[in-house]
Amino acid sequence: MKLLNVLGAVLVSVTTWAVERPDILFLMPDQMRGDCLSILDHPVVRTPQLDALAKQGTLFRRAYSTVPSCVPARFALMTGLYPQTSGSVGFAAPLITTPTLPGSLADAGYATVLVGRNMHQGPKSGTCGYQKQILGSTYVSGDDYDEYLKKAAPESGGIRNVINTLKVDCNRWPAAPWPHADELHPTAWVAQQSRQVIRETPSGQPLFLTSSYYAPHPPLFPPKKFFDAFLKKNLPPVARGDWVDWAALSPTGSKNGHRIRLEGDMLRRAQAGYFGLIEHLDEQFGPLIAEFKARSEKAGRAWIIAFSADHGEMLGDHGYFRKCEPYEGAANIPFIIAGSASLGFKRGARCNQPVCLEDIMPTLLAAAGVKIPGNVDGRNLVPVLRGEGRVEREWLHYEHAPCYGKEQAFHALTDGHFKYIWRPDDGTEQLFDLDKDLREEHDLSKAPAVKLWRERLVKRLAGRLEGFSDGQRLIAGRPYPALQKK
Repeated sequence: MKLLNVLGAVLVSVTTWAVERPDILFLMPDQMRGDCLSILDHPVVRTPQLDALAKQGTLFRRAYSTVPSCVPARFALMTGLYPQTSGSVGFAAPLITTPTLPGSLADAGYATVLVGRNMHQGPKSGTCGYQKQILGSTYVSGDDYDEYLKKAAPESGGIRNVINTLKVDCNRWPAAPWPHADELHPTAWVAQQSRQVIRETPSGQPLFLTSSYYAPHPPLFPPKKFFDAFLKKNLPPVARGDWVDWAALSPTGSKNGHRIRLEGDMLRRAQAGYFGLIEHLDEQFGPLIAEFKARSEKAGRAWIIAFSADHGEMLGDHGYFRKCEPYEGAANIPFIIAGSASLGFKRGARCNQPVCLEDIMPTLLAAAGVKIPGNVDGRNLVPVLRGEGRVEREWLHYEHAPCYGKEQAFHALTDGHFKYIWRPDDGTEQLFDLDKDLREEHDLSKAPAVKLWRERLVKRLAGRLEGFSDGQRLIAGRPYPALQKK
């Protein structure tokens, strides 16, 4: 009888465990600015699906990519490790040997699936815990999406041929409408494949689905209806810092495509392409979110939906295009987490404390009842989601080693109200009041307040292998490799 009771208790425990593990959907665009949401009163972009998601949970307005370029940002997301911890401080990533978000969930019994844009993990890092990958990009010939496009539209010649024919680029500002049926667009394909995963995953198993998109990263080729609609709108001006030497910038762009005086028709088309890709994303999210919730509710299981991006896009602000910069356009990212009522998450909350990609791993693991690895740097935001606490972080440090040139490298600190920037190449400093000047158009680095921020960075960088700080002062001109060698 005692044995039967024990077995019964185990069965009840297993059944409860299976039901209590929430399904998790992670929606991840590439290179999406944090301000491109209509719930934030963007002047032209409309995102009703994402707005609805924010109203069901918490929108983190001061979310940042701690290394704002794709490779290291995704490394930070997957591992929960700050760049200063992992050594991935620029456009490079070490071998992933620590626990990962999908790996930890897989070990806990989840079906873990990645659809679309890969996470830049090298072959030696394996799948990082994704049990199934359906890959699609806009620059890879022969991946799942490219093979699909070749079969569905043989006349396309594959995605690389589409890009070459349109004369758009995977990293620059030229823009044109998508030339094929809307349902063949890479964004639509990722959404379709994600919905198929939702339908095919056994309902008795919790699902962690990463639906990863290349948009709104260039090539800027949204469906024609979105592109044409934006060309007809009164599009917003770029941010113009009073600290920028505009006369020194070329309207045709620098050799590496990082600096440009983007203006006139070229700017309008780039904005139409970029904003159009975002509205197309939002349109595709609607049916995907609905099917995901329906699957969970049918199984009697809670659900969580997280939305964020690896980094943003300067889009002409201050004479920059692309990423790798400390300014809001490149470093600030959208960040929303919502969940079903049973999880106790607050609805329609707004958090202005600094958070980052590293926080996603511990937050989702905690919400799923999965042990958080002891080495992670990210913060568990579940208490914030439930209105029970605050982010235990006074300020956030983020950085980037040289990518487009040695002068581009930076270290930045922010508490959500002010932002301090230091350029390790020549020691240049900047300070911005984000509460009054979110577009960062007025540099306050001559103000007395800069001393406090400089002292914070001196302490933060003390002991770094590059030698940026001796514990008393910041030291410019030090070598700054993209990957620290421990």
